[in-house]
Amino acid sequence: METPEIVIATRNSGKLREIREILAPLGLRILSLRDFPEIPETLEDGQTFAENAVKKATAAARRTGRVAIGDDSGLAVDALNGRPGVFSSRYAGENATDADRYQKLLEEMARIPKGRRGAAFICAMAVASPEGRVEIVEGGCRGEIASSPRGCQGFGYDPVFLIPGLEKTMAEVQPEVKNRISHRARALQELKRVLPKFLQETP
Repeated sequence: METPEIVIATRNSGKLREIREILAPLGLRILSLRDFPEIPETLEDGQTFAENAVKKATAAARRTGRVAIGDDSGLAVDALNGRPGVFSSRYAGENATDADRYQKLLEEMARIPKGRRGAAFICAMAVASPEGRVEIVEGGCRGEIASSPRGCQGFGYDPVFLIPGLEKTMAEVQPEVKNRISHRARALQELKRVLPKFLQETP
């Protein structure tokens, strides 16, 4: 029996690694947009994480003829009225590095005292079939913004996101821990429940 293939609609190596690790028990062949260099980036102009996830998944499914998963995620900071939100990856400009982004955040949060630095990582995932069927799942993880970056694991805003109860940032915990508690891990657990229906429908 042929191994089912799915496409993760990303070229982000950190995101792809986490998704592959969490979906490994399903025994799928997991491709990404790196396997389809001719496919252009999807314009992320949705007003919500879910809208962007659906755009990515449907575009990848249509262009590759395979079931595709789109992920849009980011950081919502209470004291910043939910910013950077859907603009998390563009928060410090189009070509900014992860460090540029979290340093800008720390500068904005410099006068916010402990106790008022709550935040949440949010992840929306969409799975789409080439025929246009779509389902959306979401996951979240509450925490606080640290006063300075710590740790070298993970990517994105992980070095400044403190995990409640652990007193460690998301970048200080081992990948196996992050892959149990993160926003993306929680969304993927939900995705595991709906993905088999899509794979059964694929010719």
